[in-house]
Amino acid sequence: MRRRSLLLAAVPAGLVTLSACGDNKSASGTTSASPTPSVSAAPPPKIVAGPLPAITAGTKFGEKPTVAKGAGEPSKDLAVKTVIAGSGRTVAENDFIKANYLGQIWDTAKVFDNSYDRRRPLVMQLAQGSIIDGWRYGLTGKKVGSRVQIAVPPTWGYGTSGEPQAGIKGTDTLVFVIDVIESYNSKSSVTGKAVAQSDAALPKVAANTDGEVPKVTVPKTAPPKKLVSTYVLEGDGEELKADQTVLCQFQGLVWDGGKTFQRTYGSGRLAQFSLERMQQTVKGLAQGLTGKKVGSRVLIVVPPELGYGDTPPSGGPVGKGATLVFTVDVLAAM
Repeated sequence: MRRRSLLLAAVPAGLVTLSACGDNKSASGTTSASPTPSVSAAPPPKIVAGPLPAITAGTKFGEKPTVAKGAGEPSKDLAVKTVIAGSGRTVAENDFIKANYLGQIWDTAKVFDNSYDRRRPLVMQLAQGSIIDGWRYGLTGKKVGSRVQIAVPPTWGYGTSGEPQAGIKGTDTLVFVIDVIESYNSKSSVTGKAVAQSDAALPKVAANTDGEVPKVTVPKTAPPKKLVSTYVLEGDGEELKADQTVLCQFQGLVWDGGKTFQRTYGSGRLAQFSLERMQQTVKGLAQGLTGKKVGSRVLIVVPPELGYGDTPPSGGPVGKGATLVFTVDVLAAM
């Protein structure tokens, strides 16, 4: 099992799942992570410029940094410094960000977590209950492309309980160096290269990149018998692996009649799900996304045996033996 980040809380906000699709255009869902910092009731911190320990090596954006031990007593406030100023989109609270990071303990310089060695940046939401508050407050307002250093007192980290599994005591101030690679919100779309849609037997999908719902026109013919997965917009990111978690915009329709049974576009939310777990609900969706490039819009047609089969969700338009049509904007993966 791939190791989960220490930063994630138990119930990320702003997500939808496909575990129980009904007739709503959006549905709330939960994912689990361990360990799980508790939701803080602390007031917003005062943000100060320091003190912060020196970054002694790996000083470029994207390089794994080496950070000195904290000197003296850390601030009781949240210390935040933009080490490298980016020029991309400004990050807002409740946005998702893609970032590399290193975290260590102020007093000892012990590194308790870093994403650089895993070679997979973390994708997370800057929302209460989704991430430790030091990140939520420290990164809001920063620009994509920035390297940010933060010293997080326990109040806005793991509280007085600390995180014993990581060797973090309830009195420890934590030091993070964070490279903000990208940010996403509910209006995000992919911007890949349009691919010709020449097969009249398949649905036609709009190639708009404005965050609005891409129109899907389902042909009035019999659906394909086998799984179909094809690009509408082809991105240039990494190819998705079967053990990754995907951040995306998506919509699901029933082939017969073309009625939408679930979507994120226009809902104010994004979807984030594990391809491994999706194998247990809509297997064809997981298989159709595996191997596709991040930054792409993908059309996936799922035959009944790889979808809900004879046990569809109750109360919605998905009937027994339904063929499903999905369009997925793959924004990021971890």
